[in-house]
Amino acid sequence: MSEAAVAEKVSITDSAISRIEAILAKQKPGTALRVAVSGGGCSGFQYEYNLVPDEPTDDDLVLGNDKAHVLIDSLSLEFMQGSEIDFVNDLIGQSFQINNPNAVASCGCGTSFSV
Repeated sequence: MSEAAVAEKVSITDSAISRIEAILAKQKPGTALRVAVSGGGCSGFQYEYNLVPDEPTDDDLVLGNDKAHVLIDSLSLEFMQGSEIDFVNDLIGQSFQINNPNAVASCGCGTSFSV
């Protein structure tokens, strides 16, 4: 996928990249973070975060840098187009948050949404 297409589909903040680098530094070499959308959660869809081998398929979007790869499959991209992946560290805790312009509703914890 071209860099221009990547920018239109999903972006990732410097804060998220820094946190992913820290997480992956503690894993065996060749590990990536896979972000996916699946059915479930209190709002209909939910985000899943899994550490997987850094072996993208032909239809995966690959984000990040040479120290941290984020993989997103094409089906999940349909739900995440235009989203921003962020990492937030505030008074109520630390978490990855996906700011998804396609979500019409989401749960309080931000891990599930509806379109």
